[in-house]
Amino acid sequence: MDRTWNEDRAVEALVLRSAQGVGDRAFRLLVDAFGDAGAVLAAKPSALAERCAATPRLIESLARARRHRAWAEAQVAWARRIGVGVWVYGAPGYPTRLRQIPNPPSVLFAAGPLDPDERPAVAVVGSRRASGHGLRFAHRLGRELAEAGVIVVSGMARGIDSAAHWGALEAGGATVAVFGWGLDHVPRGWARDLAARIRQQGMCISEFPLGVEARPAHFPRRNRVISALSLGVVVVEAAPGSGSLITASLALEQGREVFAVPGIPGMPNTRGTHELIRQGARLVEGVDDVLAELGPVFARERLPPDPAGTTLPARLRPLWEALGPEPEHVDVILARAGWSASEGAAGLMELELAGLAEEWPGRRYCRAGGRKGP
Repeated sequence: MDRTWNEDRAVEALVLRSAQGVGDRAFRLLVDAFGDAGAVLAAKPSALAERCAATPRLIESLARARRHRAWAEAQVAWARRIGVGVWVYGAPGYPTRLRQIPNPPSVLFAAGPLDPDERPAVAVVGSRRASGHGLRFAHRLGRELAEAGVIVVSGMARGIDSAAHWGALEAGGATVAVFGWGLDHVPRGWARDLAARIRQQGMCISEFPLGVEARPAHFPRRNRVISALSLGVVVVEAAPGSGSLITASLALEQGREVFAVPGIPGMPNTRGTHELIRQGARLVEGVDDVLAELGPVFARERLPPDPAGTTLPARLRPLWEALGPEPEHVDVILARAGWSASEGAAGLMELELAGLAEEWPGRRYCRAGGRKGP
């Protein structure tokens, strides 16, 4: 992940997201139409109505949102002081897998050295009130996934989540913790050391602004990020109706694989996982079951589907995905990728040198091997 971030772009994104009626899905539609949040906020009412079918109520809401600029600037300054980055949908550094879901977080606060795009990731989730067997299994699975080079994603909760995080960390691997509260909040007790280790060795992520405390309504939103960052979700123990089953349901909606670990019949925490297995989830008895199922997907993540089969650096994937088989003007490509002109010029040159892009007259580019055009 690009470790730099544009503070002005972050401020504009926070202002736009603060507008009443602008949820994550609307934010995505607006940014896709205008290129970035700043352009949306600067757009005339006629342009908003024409490009996005914006209603008068939404247009008025966007105008009122400009009053929140001082709050947005304070958030960005606060993040800088405590070593937290702010990544925005449509801008460089935003995780590739999150871009693929219908309602990606508009803004992400992130802390830690890990690039979530650099390796495949698997989520391990389950009950807060886990059995000793479940905790041992989650710890071992987290460790063995990390030893296989897989990022372990979970929700920083007591029980299965924390066991999986610790397993990955103790193996010297990488883990991502998705919080349901602002990253300024330092967990107490058992979670304090875990959060500190993850910030050193992995990454802590939250879509909630700094200063926001944990609330029950936050966790379904957090769960969709856990599943979206991952290629598959392993449910170790879960009672019927639990948050882990919500994560599994979201994973299916996002096109991710769902795995479940069988347990002792009749125990409350195994009823949810057994139901998942009855519904078609892959049964998991060890790490090999996960790796065997996701191995082909891991391979596709590491290589782009270009004719040369050249390895694509993760940070360049959004720019490469914005290229088509037909030559297009550079401004169109960069708007699609959400990159600035200066960032795009360097990125396109790097793709050319890697044999993944071709330049044509009139500042037009296409994927290497694409049709030449007129």
